[in-house]
Amino acid sequence: MDQKKTADFSRFRELGLIKSVDAPIQNLSAEQKAALNRKGNQFYNEGEIEAARRIFVTTGYSDGLTRIGDHYLSKGREIDALKMFWLAHNKRKAEPLIGKIAQVIESLIKT
Repeated sequence: MDQKKTADFSRFRELGLIKSVDAPIQNLSAEQKAALNRKGNQFYNEGEIEAARRIFVTTGYSDGLTRIGDHYLSKGREIDALKMFWLAHNKRKAEPLIGKIAQVIESLIKT
């Protein structure tokens, strides 16, 4: 990540807005969420997928998390995609991946 983007994240560090767990921060105001989601969308549109992911996980922005999941899926990162769909509460996209993983586990058990 370049210096400007690193500086963007460091502004939020002392506010507790950059997280290391996968649950949205509950005490963000609507204005804070909107500002962070706009920044996340900007990062996503610039191809900074991981920067966008960090913000969307922080805010719990389901549309953003789903887009990150779709991106991961297009890159063959099915487990990462499943995690994003799960965090977004997007059962329609998560269930096929869960079924696929279940088939893999079933085939491993049978052998």
